[in-house]
Amino acid sequence: MRITVISILAFLLDLLLGDPVWLYHPVRVIGHLITGLEKALRGMCAGPKIRSRNLPDGESGRRLRIAGSILWLLVCGITLCSVTGVLIIAGRVHPLAAFALEVFWCGQLLASTSLRKESMKVYVKLKEGDLPGARRAVSMIVGRDTEGLTEEGVVKAAVETVAENTSDGIIAPMFYMLIGGAPLMFLYKAVNTMDSMIGYKNDRYLHFGRTAARMDDVFNFIPARISAWLMIGAAYLCGQNGKSAWKIYRRDRHNHASPNAAQTEAVCAGALMVQLAGNAYYFGKLYEKPAIGDPIRPVCAEDIPKACRLMYLTAGLMLILGNAVRIAVYVLGVYKTGGQ
Repeated sequence: MRITVISILAFLLDLLLGDPVWLYHPVRVIGHLITGLEKALRGMCAGPKIRSRNLPDGESGRRLRIAGSILWLLVCGITLCSVTGVLIIAGRVHPLAAFALEVFWCGQLLASTSLRKESMKVYVKLKEGDLPGARRAVSMIVGRDTEGLTEEGVVKAAVETVAENTSDGIIAPMFYMLIGGAPLMFLYKAVNTMDSMIGYKNDRYLHFGRTAARMDDVFNFIPARISAWLMIGAAYLCGQNGKSAWKIYRRDRHNHASPNAAQTEAVCAGALMVQLAGNAYYFGKLYEKPAIGDPIRPVCAEDIPKACRLMYLTAGLMLILGNAVRIAVYVLGVYKTGGQ
């Protein structure tokens, strides 16, 4: 029952405070750890020059894959052990100290308020008619090139980010929090952060980041599908097109290079009755990607707050249903124990 209380308080804390900009976020610590270990491991695995257009000079693909796997294990191990250790120490000071710290950390790692805040900055700029400002605002939450985006392109980028991060930034962390509290939640964030930093298919990270990218797919496989199913329910509950959400989810949920990214994007596109995804530029290079959804109507700025409402309701459903499952398992366990 302890984790149930922690999850509820953490969710409320995120709703009330979001991510205070003045406070150093723990994910930044994980990011510094990744950067430092990458530098050290690349230095250790540097070898003779290999002629390959896919590899940086002086680095072997095999060595880079091994080094990337070692980095993944080290970051995960250090993160899990550090968080567990600090909570144990806090608990020895006072049980309430460990409880309060875990609530605070879990609240920090949920991203619903910060996701709404950043996406709504894009919405405000669009409503003001400030397209350059909207491009700058959306550039803070997406990885694609934004300088040449039209208003429609800016809206699509913002809506897609809200949809995808409903899974990556809220439901998946909550899923692992409900299983193992802050330690497992931090482990997930370490996996996700490694993917966002080194899980690219470019010359620098094609081999070094392979383990990070694949393990992120593994860790997100179940949460992404839970997120999609809950978002379909949320579409019905908030008056959006739940029937279309289900239809587009079944048809387009695999229209992405990642096995997980299109799960919630497909639901969101169907619920809003718009078409998302498609070709995009990253670092000056055009990447051709399939579209998701049907162009029943053009996207507009109002789709951003609609996507945020869908995100919040999905998160609320996860909190309620996830804890209902925890309580049911607990009660069943007590019943069986008592029966023996």
